[in-house]
Amino acid sequence: MRTLFVPLAVMALAVPPVFSQPAAGSNPSPIRHTAAAMAEPTGPLDLRSALALALRFNPGLSSASREREASDAAVLQAGAWPNPVFDAQVEDLRRGNRTTTLQLSQPIELGGKRAARVTAAERARDQAASALLARRSELRASVITLFFEVLAAQERLRLAQDSVGLAEGATRAAARRVAAGKVSPLEESRARVAEAGIRVELLQAEGALRSARQQLAALWGNPNPRFTQADGALDRLPAAAAAAADVGGRLSAAPVLRHARLEVERRQALSDLEQARRMPDVTVSLGAKRVPADEGMGSGSGRNQVVVGLSVPLPIFDTNRGNVAEALSREEKARDELAAAELQLGTDVAQATERLRSARATAQTLQRDALPGAEAAYKAAARGFELGKFSFLEALDAQRTLFQVRNQHLLAVADAHRTAAELDRLLGTGGEEETPDAAPAAR
Repeated sequence: MRTLFVPLAVMALAVPPVFSQPAAGSNPSPIRHTAAAMAEPTGPLDLRSALALALRFNPGLSSASREREASDAAVLQAGAWPNPVFDAQVEDLRRGNRTTTLQLSQPIELGGKRAARVTAAERARDQAASALLARRSELRASVITLFFEVLAAQERLRLAQDSVGLAEGATRAAARRVAAGKVSPLEESRARVAEAGIRVELLQAEGALRSARQQLAALWGNPNPRFTQADGALDRLPAAAAAAADVGGRLSAAPVLRHARLEVERRQALSDLEQARRMPDVTVSLGAKRVPADEGMGSGSGRNQVVVGLSVPLPIFDTNRGNVAEALSREEKARDELAAAELQLGTDVAQATERLRSARATAQTLQRDALPGAEAAYKAAARGFELGKFSFLEALDAQRTLFQVRNQHLLAVADAHRTAAELDRLLGTGGEEETPDAAPAAR
C-alpha cells in the first residue's frame, strides 16, 4: 500500500501552501498630514510646486493607486487553478472489518473558464489604471483652478486695499472742503459711509483669501496652509481653445470615454465567462483502498486496491441561462452608456470651449477698452472734486465704476483659467510639460 500512497504524496507536496505566498502591499506606508505640511514651502508657492504636492500627498489619488494594486492581485487570483481535495474514509470501525480509503481529487475546468476569468480581471485592472489616470487629471484641474482662485483672491484683496486708500483720500478731501466752507458737512458724512462700506469689502476679501488658501492646501492633505502667497501672474490668459480637428482627436482619448470602452470590454469578458460556465467541470480522483481479507479474493491479511474516479455534474436543472442573459444585457447596457458618454462629452467640451472663448474676449475687451477709460475718468473726477469742479457724488460714482470694471476683469480672467482647467479635465490633459504658464510677469 505504500507504493500506492507515493503518487498521492507527490501530488499533495506539489501544491504550494497558501501561507507561503507573500502578500503584496502588506506593509503600506500611509500618507500623513505632517509629511504634507513639512513638504509645503513656508514662502511663496508656484503652480508647479502645488501640482507636485498634490500628486504626492493627495489621499484620493493614493486611494486610486491602491485600487490599481488591488486589481493586480485580482488578476493573479483569477489565474489560480482549483485546489485538489484530499478525502479519507473509514468504513466499519471494527478492526477485522475495517475498510480504509484515501483519495485525492482534482477539479479540472473546461470550456475556457480560467482564460475568460483572467480576461475579465485584466479588463478590470485596465479600468483601475484608467480611473487612476482620470483621477490625476481631475486633481490637476482642481489644483490649477484653486491656485488661480488664490491668485484672484489676492488680487481682490489688493484692489480692496487700494479702494480703502482711495476712500480715505476722498474722505480727507471732503473734510478739507467742509472746513473751507465750500461744501456742506453732508458731503463728509457720505464720504465716511462710503469708506466704511469699502472697509467691509476689505474684510470680506481677506476672508475669501483665507478660504481659498485652505481649499488649495487641502488638496495635499494640509488643513493649515503654510505658504504665504501664491506666486503667479493672473493677468496671463490661458491659450485659446485648440482647433476643432485637434479637439476631435483628443476626444477619443478622453478619460470618460476610455473608461466606458474598458467597461464594454469587461462586460464582454464577463459574458464570455458566463458562457463558459455552461459547460460542466470534471473531477478526476486517484486513491487507494485497504479492504479486509474476507472481502477480497483468497485468504490472508487485507489487501490494497487502486481507486480511480471521474465525476461529471449533469447540467439538467441549472444551465446558467439566467447568468448568461444577465451578462449579455449588462454588456449592451455598457455599450449604450458608451454612446451616451460620447454625446455628453462632446456637449461638455463644446460648452467649455465656448465659455473659454467668451471669458478671454471679455477679459481682453475690459483690459483694452474699459479699464483705461475708467481709470482716466476716476483720476479726472478725483482731481476735479479736490478743485471744486465736481461734486462728491460724481467722484464717488467714478470710483465705483473703476472698481466694478477692475472686478469684472478679475472675474473674467479667473473664469478663463477655471474653464481651461475644466477642458484639461474633460480631454484628459495631464502632465508636467502641459502645466500652464503661471510664472510672475516681469516687472
